[in-house]
Amino acid sequence: MSDKISKHSSKTLVEQLMAWILRKIDQNEWPAGTKLPSQRALAELLHVNRSTVVEALDELKAEDVLESRQGSGVFVKQPFSTIYHNRPVDWRGRMTNSHVEANVHTIQLINEYESKKHVIRLGTGELSPELIPTARLQRLMHTSYLTNIDFGYSEPKGNEALRETIVQRLKKRGIVTSKDGVLIVSGALQALQLISLGLLEQGSHLYFGAPSYIPSIPSLQATPLETPINRLKNGILYTIPTLNNPTGQTMNEHERIQLLQDASKRGIPIIEDDVYHDLSFEPSPKALKSMDTTGQVIYISSISKTISPGLRIGWVVAPTPVIERLADVKMQLDYGSNALSQHIVTRLLSSDDYDDHIQQLRNQLSKRAAYTEQLLKTYLSNDAQWKSPKGGFYIWVTFKEPIVTKSLFLRLLKRNVLINPGYVYSPRDTIVYEFHSLTVPTINYDQGFKYFRRKSQGTVPHCVKVPGDCPLLELLLLTLP
Repeated sequence: MSDKISKHSSKTLVEQLMAWILRKIDQNEWPAGTKLPSQRALAELLHVNRSTVVEALDELKAEDVLESRQGSGVFVKQPFSTIYHNRPVDWRGRMTNSHVEANVHTIQLINEYESKKHVIRLGTGELSPELIPTARLQRLMHTSYLTNIDFGYSEPKGNEALRETIVQRLKKRGIVTSKDGVLIVSGALQALQLISLGLLEQGSHLYFGAPSYIPSIPSLQATPLETPINRLKNGILYTIPTLNNPTGQTMNEHERIQLLQDASKRGIPIIEDDVYHDLSFEPSPKALKSMDTTGQVIYISSISKTISPGLRIGWVVAPTPVIERLADVKMQLDYGSNALSQHIVTRLLSSDDYDDHIQQLRNQLSKRAAYTEQLLKTYLSNDAQWKSPKGGFYIWVTFKEPIVTKSLFLRLLKRNVLINPGYVYSPRDTIVYEFHSLTVPTINYDQGFKYFRRKSQGTVPHCVKVPGDCPLLELLLLTLP
């Protein structure tokens, strides 16, 4: 049965829904102990009224197939016949006690809803579809000549031609290395996961400055940097010095030099995430890696923010022993990044097409940033303050009152308006508007913005204004047409 209930069936909607749930159970997709999706989620998935879902669930509870647990939801009940004969696998318990924590509920909902076409997305972390150079990529795919050897596994460090191409690209960033100092990875996130697995000592942490998107990735051994760098004893420091996610801020050259010096005194490695550099509207300071004289900086970047996240290609630049260690860990996990993607990215980065695309992309982002800022002035000028963006995707907005809460997030979601609230990035009260993406018509975007403004009013009393001490408002990522 498909995930749609037919109104033309000889069976009632309730009977069809019950049969659908029973099939999930019989096929062991939902074994004993599985928590069912919420009533609202089932209604949306199967295109039925919530009352239909409630009736079907009640019928299955009466038949002793399902059970309600107070405050927890509805679960598949263990059949009586198996209690003494067969012990079902406790998948829920195994997942709870596994090595990797589940993501926070808000992030799970964001991941679920951002791909739904009917949702007005005021937050997403990828390029809008029409900003991806689809025609260029298709042309490269159609004109590529690959042998059977090319479709095999690449060497541990990645496609040699791609690494050579990246070496040449890095020279424009002031970074000098060789192909042996470059590792191809499946995006910058995999680079962080490899570093966490292969270079972090037991009991040490990946430190990051808050606010950051890092807390939304609980699989990393990460913790906020709450002490001066010169007091750290171990661990690795993570930073996005150019167009930080989510604040959009860029460190000046003096701040970069100071960071290098402080970390060097304690022997603390630095991960420099430079994925947004090509999206800067103005010349940015030197990369940390270009000023690194001791090999303490691990440089990572990718084409996910500039070309396509779907190609899943990024790179790591570090001393050769570090690259060899990370390559070994990567081979244990996935045996190499996608061969076709590596070939396409090699051709793109070695041509003028990439530079032409980046210039067009910057122009588009600049226009969208101006449009976003105009909306902020129209709807939020009396309630918030911000700095004009210098590139990238984000505008950091500080509100005078705390209004973005889990409750507001869920109320907006019920109206098919998706935001990325800041409490998943920092426990403090801030907001970020993301201006790069065109996923809905302008009228819908304006409606989403207006609805957010209307819905957020009156959620809390006016806070007492204490200069520099009034709670910041959580992060919010806005997707723009």
